[in-house]
Amino acid sequence: MENFDVVVVGAGPGGYVAAIRCAQLGMKTALVERYKTLGGTCLNVGCIPSKALLDSSEHYHQAVHTFDQHGIELGSKPKVNLGQMIKRKNEVVDQTTKGIEYLMKKNKITVIHGHGTFTSNTTLHVASEQGDTAIASKNFIIATGSKPASLPFITIDKKRVITSTEALHMTEVPKHLVVIGGGVIGLELGSVYARLGSKVSVVEYMDGIIPTMDKTMGKELQKSLSNIGFEFYLSHKVKEVTSKGKGVVVKADNAKGEEVVLEGDYCLVSVGRKPYTENLGLETAGVQVDERGRVLTNGHLQTTAANIYAIGDVVKGAMLAHKAEEEGTYVAELIAGQKPHINYNLIPGVVYTWPEVASVGFTEEQLKADGKAYKVGSFPFKASGRARASMDTEGVIKVLADQQTDEILGVHMIGPRAADMIAEAVVAMEFRASAEDIARISHAHPTFTESFREAALDATAKRAIHI
Repeated sequence: MENFDVVVVGAGPGGYVAAIRCAQLGMKTALVERYKTLGGTCLNVGCIPSKALLDSSEHYHQAVHTFDQHGIELGSKPKVNLGQMIKRKNEVVDQTTKGIEYLMKKNKITVIHGHGTFTSNTTLHVASEQGDTAIASKNFIIATGSKPASLPFITIDKKRVITSTEALHMTEVPKHLVVIGGGVIGLELGSVYARLGSKVSVVEYMDGIIPTMDKTMGKELQKSLSNIGFEFYLSHKVKEVTSKGKGVVVKADNAKGEEVVLEGDYCLVSVGRKPYTENLGLETAGVQVDERGRVLTNGHLQTTAANIYAIGDVVKGAMLAHKAEEEGTYVAELIAGQKPHINYNLIPGVVYTWPEVASVGFTEEQLKADGKAYKVGSFPFKASGRARASMDTEGVIKVLADQQTDEILGVHMIGPRAADMIAEAVVAMEFRASAEDIARISHAHPTFTESFREAALDATAKRAIHI
């Protein structure tokens, strides 16, 4: 039985980053992954492939709707080659996962493919098609991630009633895609097919989309998505999903209790994700989980077995790849005797629609609920010269600052390149910057980031220049 200092179970962003950091810190490290490729959900059937399709579909959408305004004449309407889009997406995934394999070799990390099951708190049994093996370790990091959740009465047949995984491998553009759930995954994948010509109907139980984000963002995104073929059924409770031949029927009750029936050719179930913690032998190792299957940890991500840690989607908190990466680094450094820290309030969230939505810190609703005195500054992209030049004028940036100290408490933006621009807000908030600090920093002109400065100026005694 080979012995290690650390064994990481799960090779997603949290797991492989944890393994690399452990190796960098001089620990003999192994990475156990049940699938043939590394990278977990994110690289294989999540973040990376969905962004590839989002970019491809946005190129098509622009070619159809805006190229002529830019003076680009194609002669005939562009055609969708979905097979080529999927092929390119697969190539991106392949390149990315092979990059992780390279990093494992570079850092001298032992990679073992197979399903890992704890046989004690210091040993792991790995079963694979090539045979079984057993390994021992002083420490373990559980990073097994999550899988799509569903509703008890829905049967996912992976043909007409599908999850995000199947939505990344479609062989045709749906005529009518019904999406259950108005969160990030459903809206991103829905926008892929809406751009390609699908009618997309979103059925959401709450009274707004992206309900965990600032309400202004949800309202603005709903307006934007409606312009490309989305229709929304908010405050609707789904009660039945039936697959019939080449179609699906979704029944839901609205806020008045009236039944609404939607007929489509595909139904995408995107009601969130649940931690993957089954069949890992956690009880044998002395690791406890809560009622939702999440691994119980203390403030240092340590489980009820002192030498076993858990990170990413299997523990409490947002199910985000970059949150898992931060936790992977944190645990590696903690095991090495360092004193790392994570500020969970400053982990940004992003929706990769177009316009993009990005957020960090407190929402206005949270500040109101906490009775916190705050001020608001905002700036619309329609007032941005750079946005007008690129025809990306939808959206707004909103800055929330402390009423007395002017410290930035939250930044919320919907607009072009918001996913990249939010990083400036994260840096500013990490260093406890005030809105005036941002307002007094020179931003290159013309850029999208000037809009962040203008919103900060607006929060600072309504000093915005261009509105």
